[in-house]
Amino acid sequence: MTAVSFTPAGPFSLAAAARFLEICTPAAYEHSPDGVLRLAFPGDDGESVIGCAVRQEETAGGPPATVHAEYTRYVDGRAVRPSSPGGTPADDAAGRATDDAIGEAADEAVRAQIARILSLDIDGTGFAALADADPVVAGLQAEFPGLRPVLFHSPYEAAAWTVIGNRLRMDQGARLKARIAEEYGQAVEVAGRTLHAFPTPSALRRVDRFTGLPGLKAERLRAIADAALDDRLNARQLRSQPVEFSLTDLKELPGVGPYSAELILIRGVGHPDVFPVHEPRTHQAMAAAYGLDAATAADAARLAAIAAAWRPYRSWVGLHLRSRAQERAAVCR
Repeated sequence: MTAVSFTPAGPFSLAAAARFLEICTPAAYEHSPDGVLRLAFPGDDGESVIGCAVRQEETAGGPPATVHAEYTRYVDGRAVRPSSPGGTPADDAAGRATDDAIGEAADEAVRAQIARILSLDIDGTGFAALADADPVVAGLQAEFPGLRPVLFHSPYEAAAWTVIGNRLRMDQGARLKARIAEEYGQAVEVAGRTLHAFPTPSALRRVDRFTGLPGLKAERLRAIADAALDDRLNARQLRSQPVEFSLTDLKELPGVGPYSAELILIRGVGHPDVFPVHEPRTHQAMAAAYGLDAATAADAARLAAIAAAWRPYRSWVGLHLRSRAQERAAVCR
């Protein structure tokens, strides 16, 4: 088990993150009375599986408390542990150095992925200032203190969700995704509980048929796995290039249209500043919050103009709006 810590830049509440996951249908996250956020997910490398327990001591006022995570990385179903290669002492030293370098790179990748999942890789110190100019944002921040976007574990898993959930009710899609994880993913122990990670791209690619999944969706799901293995769902690359380029790249994937591309970029890649032009539920939540008439609520360009004031946290404010809707209607994207 490896321990890592994160110092949030700006407000952050792990309790708020857990609450979001509890009411988010695709996450299907069960409440943990001990305050530990338990995660199991495929690593960004396409081969490993991560079991992770995250903790944060709640503080009253002042800067947010440090976030602590303990994780175990699994490869081929076995926990990765330090090894001592055989050979001469000189060979041993060289082997250990190589193993250490590989291990350090893998650990840094896992650390970066955990930070991205919780949006701890984003400097949120300027988020509170948006409230000064927008009373709606002020109300949202007061209602959901410390909330940041909680992402799908990877762009790959977000893309898989868009394929699985297409044309299904969200609860149906969530059950199907959970079944795929139980049947083809790895079971890991995280802080005393057994969780099933969604299958890694390499594992998913080897599945011929999925129970309850039509042939076209199964074909598209395998294509998503191929795209991940071909590094076409690289979070760092998709976030670093212009938004329109990333959306174009994502829409080239089978079964990914404009709505799904936005979902992957916002909730999989973790881009902090994207207004979802094709997300009607966010538009409805905006209309309710700002008291907009029906014509404005149906005009994505006019809504985007309002959202321009949320820069550089348009994704974050959108999540707050959706969180309010979820709390009131138990609906999640």
